[in-house]
Amino acid sequence: MVVGVAGYYGFRNAGDEAILEAIARELKARGHEVVALSGDPKRTREDHGLRAYHRLNPLALLRADLWLLGGGGLLQDATSALSLTYYLSVLRLARLFRKRVVVFNQSLGPLSPWGERRVRKALQGVPVILRDQDSLEYARRLGIPAALGADPALLLPPPPVPREEDLVLVIPRAGVREEALTTLYVAANHLVHEGKQVLVLLLQPGYDDEVAEVFRLHRIERTSDPRRLLYLAAQAGYVISMRLHGLILAAAAGTPFAALSYDPKVAAFAKETGAYYQELPGEPIKLYKAALYGRFPDWEKVARLKERARQSFDLALGEGVPIKGSGRG
Repeated sequence: MVVGVAGYYGFRNAGDEAILEAIARELKARGHEVVALSGDPKRTREDHGLRAYHRLNPLALLRADLWLLGGGGLLQDATSALSLTYYLSVLRLARLFRKRVVVFNQSLGPLSPWGERRVRKALQGVPVILRDQDSLEYARRLGIPAALGADPALLLPPPPVPREEDLVLVIPRAGVREEALTTLYVAANHLVHEGKQVLVLLLQPGYDDEVAEVFRLHRIERTSDPRRLLYLAAQAGYVISMRLHGLILAAAAGTPFAALSYDPKVAAFAKETGAYYQELPGEPIKLYKAALYGRFPDWEKVARLKERARQSFDLALGEGVPIKGSGRG
């Protein structure tokens, strides 16, 4: 079967590229051919070794038998109403072409009342798999039947790299309150004073460049490559991240982590893994002590999330029974 994947791909965002890498890897292992919609098809073909078409080419939807919408946080209008309109249009057009569509391992929200009405209408009759419990509860409140999966990037295998316990990855994000960046900066300074090696990692070069000035006294690396992110996460002794996939790839690598949550999806992942997290703007002393004294997530909960991610492919592809823990609105 040819399976298409539609999401925020080709925009040099390491988190979304990690999702695509994980989905493609799992689908290929199951014997399926993978195609993707991308903002930069040439880069996507080169980086992931699969066929890719421009995301604004509607005829590309004819190239697959099944379309997975996601993963990621596509069903929200906090970023812009235009983004939500685009993804719902992809869903509707694929259905118009009589393609099977599955909303796959997404977060749901934040949504305005206008967005809630549009999503509720668009998802009628569409199988929906959500990646966290908070999104599942939100779907229930909206009357949207949904099953519970998990982020596919949890399934990426970490490289066999030696662990450096004194290495702490600090992952900020542009577009947040200045006080939140100050929290991360102060926490990073305290860790350096305690003898830790701090590496500030920017996961969306270009977009995140504006925060580099805040951390100019620290070592900074920019990467949109999910393999590089996973390598560093596996190498580090601890990860403090504002970005969701800084946390997810730390979990995939078995590296303890803490979150500074700028978005409900970040808090949702921290809660589901039993990890330490703070809401913005955060408290730098408590945050750096979480890293210094090794506040761990609950690794049994992480293992259950990985199993949910595996089972979500069975459900989306029609290869298995409904996921344990599925909910109905």
